[in-house]
Amino acid sequence: MPKSKMSLHFVVLWLFVALCSTFTVNASASESMTPVTTGWMQDKLHPYVETRFVMTGQVNEKDKTAAGYLEVNLSGEWKTYWRSPGEGGIAPKIKWADSKNVSQLQWFWKFPQRFNLLGIDTLGYKHNIIFPMNLHIDDMNKPVELHAVLTMSSCTTICILTDFDINLVFNPSEMTVNNDAMLVYAKAMSEVPKDSPLVEGTSTIWDAHKSQLQVIATHKIGWTAPDIIVDGDSDEMQDAEFGIPHIEIEGNQAIATYDVSSWMGTPDLNNQHIRVSIKDKDFITEYSTTVTNGIVGNSSMISMVLLALLGGLILNIMPCVFPVLGMKLSGVISAQGMARKQVRFQFLASASGILASFWLIATFLAVLKISGSVIGWGIQFQNGWFIGGMFIVTALFSANMLGLFEIRLSSNTNTWMATKGDSSYVGHFTQGMFATLLATPCSAPFLGTAVAFALATTIPTMFGIFTALAIGMALPWILVAAFPSIALALPKPGAWMNRVKYLFGGMMLITSVWLFSLLRPHVPQLWLYAILAVSVCLLLVRLVQVHGIKTAGAVALLLLSVISASLFAEKATSKMLPPEPEWEALSTVAIDEHVANGQVVFVDVTADWCVTCKANKIGVLLQDPVYSALTEGDVVPMEGDWTVPSDSVTSYLQEHNRFGVPFNMVYGPNAPEGVELPVILTSDAVMEAIEKARGDDE
Repeated sequence: MPKSKMSLHFVVLWLFVALCSTFTVNASASESMTPVTTGWMQDKLHPYVETRFVMTGQVNEKDKTAAGYLEVNLSGEWKTYWRSPGEGGIAPKIKWADSKNVSQLQWFWKFPQRFNLLGIDTLGYKHNIIFPMNLHIDDMNKPVELHAVLTMSSCTTICILTDFDINLVFNPSEMTVNNDAMLVYAKAMSEVPKDSPLVEGTSTIWDAHKSQLQVIATHKIGWTAPDIIVDGDSDEMQDAEFGIPHIEIEGNQAIATYDVSSWMGTPDLNNQHIRVSIKDKDFITEYSTTVTNGIVGNSSMISMVLLALLGGLILNIMPCVFPVLGMKLSGVISAQGMARKQVRFQFLASASGILASFWLIATFLAVLKISGSVIGWGIQFQNGWFIGGMFIVTALFSANMLGLFEIRLSSNTNTWMATKGDSSYVGHFTQGMFATLLATPCSAPFLGTAVAFALATTIPTMFGIFTALAIGMALPWILVAAFPSIALALPKPGAWMNRVKYLFGGMMLITSVWLFSLLRPHVPQLWLYAILAVSVCLLLVRLVQVHGIKTAGAVALLLLSVISASLFAEKATSKMLPPEPEWEALSTVAIDEHVANGQVVFVDVTADWCVTCKANKIGVLLQDPVYSALTEGDVVPMEGDWTVPSDSVTSYLQEHNRFGVPFNMVYGPNAPEGVELPVILTSDAVMEAIEKARGDDE
């Protein structure tokens, strides 16, 4: 045979061997990448449903997980259900207790479709569905034996339950990723709702009277046509049936309202932990929240406006407002001899000051809300500059009322103001503003509900609620403006007015001292003592110059008596009241750990500038039987201090749809979601909540 022919045959033979080797290698590679799967499973009696369980081969050594998915094919109009199926149907479930080296099977749910058949609303899926699943493994170096039973309900006009046996054995450390299976898994995971930073300002309100649930969710960019679904794992949520929601879009807010019923009777969703799942075109998200009591519907705004009016009116008799009330009463007295027009304008100026101050607070909170910052009632008292400014202004007002200085205007200015009207309009306007700013640390049940509603709703509604608060607080002064004869009927001015004026000046001075004490978290203690010493010296010197040495001596003696009495009262109080419980710092993680250990947790969210918080502590928390419960046995006292800004405390408040203090919750084995207490505490309410949280088995 010629050499050329032999060479040609050799080349052909070599190519054939190489090609065969390539096929062998590819076949081996393909075999190594074949996913671990059950293969398609089908019940011969119900061939309309087939399913398979597939492991992708991807493992996470750190989390000790292996990724897989359950694939379901449904023929024609057959459908299966979501984790919360709605009014009818049964959610698919997997029992895997017989498995080995498996600690948990984590099931991820795609956002469902809505179905309606014969007036029954359900949530579920049709055709082909992929459910991503993660297997949590005890030991990644040992074989895993997954022995499970999938129970799946499939329905058209009839429903059929089908069981599928899932049996897989694999070694996580020896698995190889199958690209096709991993692509299916990743695509399915992208369709699972997750928490999104674009959704904020959420709140969930339960109206027991109407049996309605309202969900409010704010999207930074805005909603188009969202579908909103709520569900939860508690018995109350599982037993409740939620109708198709009525969804309204207001600005960047989606407001979904559900009619809720239960075959167990009247549902109670207050304090329930729920999941809210939202789909808006290609955008999907899911977050967890806690339901709070409230009012739902069109009557909500009307009711909240009435509560705000009443809450604003109550603010006039709160301790924080007493000093400014004195200034106002002084204005009433000084109204003697004035024309009705001047009286009317003076009191309208005070009312305008109150209204302007509430609008100023609302504007400030609206800016914070738009920027995504923290909002809350009374947060200005977390700022040392604000407290310092208020201290200086109230001290100046006090000094003015005590006659320590006067503001003298030029003769031309006096002549101009005399022709234009009364010169104290600005002063009355300022009094109204101070009354509002000083009132915020005080709280009442009506005010707390209205403010929480205002801060959780839209900005226009918030301004409406704050306007109602302002009108309620200004109502007495509006009344005098409408009927000036009320002020003109008071006794005529005389020497007694100076004594009353000094009394009101003393009240304002006490307020200045209180504000000064609030500077402790913001200013070094040495500086505070220095400022206090200089202020007292200036006060005494000015008293000598204006009222003589006898008056200054009397005031010095009075100050010495007050300081001595304060020290004595502090010692007496320390003897009368027990020492503070050993408060733990507020931590949601610690709450869960204590509850898991069978303990009860009492949470007190408070602030040094909150007058109601102090009243609750002295009148209830440091008194038996509550004090004994907090210091003995299985109750863990936990405190959230909101005196200065705290992200963790603010987040905790907002999780419970609260925007101010005081706020108290009790957690326990029988109430892991917590029992909310009223704003003004009573011993009975606290003890009942502790017993409820502890459970009947104690």
